[in-house]
Amino acid sequence: MLEPTNQTTCPDGALLMRELSHRINNEFTSAISLISLTAARSGSSEVKAALSDVSDRLHRYADVHRTLQMPDYQTCVNAALYLQKLCLSISRSRLEPNNIKLILAVRPLSIPSDRCWRLGMIVYELITNSARHAFQGTEGKVLVQLHSAGNFVECRVSDNGRSPPHILRGRGLAIIHELAEHLDGRLEQSFGIEGSSSLLIFPSKMTSSLLPNPISRDTITTAWHRSPRSPS
Repeated sequence: MLEPTNQTTCPDGALLMRELSHRINNEFTSAISLISLTAARSGSSEVKAALSDVSDRLHRYADVHRTLQMPDYQTCVNAALYLQKLCLSISRSRLEPNNIKLILAVRPLSIPSDRCWRLGMIVYELITNSARHAFQGTEGKVLVQLHSAGNFVECRVSDNGRSPPHILRGRGLAIIHELAEHLDGRLEQSFGIEGSSSLLIFPSKMTSSLLPNPISRDTITTAWHRSPRSPS
């Protein structure tokens, strides 16, 4: 991450959001501390093990929450590194317990921090939707791809699960489409028995120019793959 250039203008909504995030972090910390103290006082090894599992799960949820916090400063960040941290947190908290493998294929890409944050929110929602609806208790894979195409960014989230061909837009999809609009971008989705795919295309910087035609998947060059593993 580069050094911040100037502090982002903080309207009331953003200020309240940061305050809420701060309080949620405090609640996570308090809950984890209480669970750890209860485990230490228990004389049962089974209780200690169960509470340790709960504490670990809360730590992982807290990691996701911290990664998704609104940036304090307007600067440029490496979106590839940001998604690596985010996807690893999501995998540990939501996917690994359900035997779902996450593969990340990205290329280094610098974009403004506020746009990277919105990208992260979209990726989080798409991965969560796949984990919740696509696999129905079976093993599976989720693939996240990111690369630049001229002045545009292309991000694709796909899975090999089974989804109905027509999905009613719920709160999650509504949030995704609203975030895409804030990016001045376009979201294309397809669902079926062979898996689902969501393609997001948006300008790397806010612009009034028209979006290009959909970019062929053949243009994607994978710099590296990462399959997150549980910490030792």
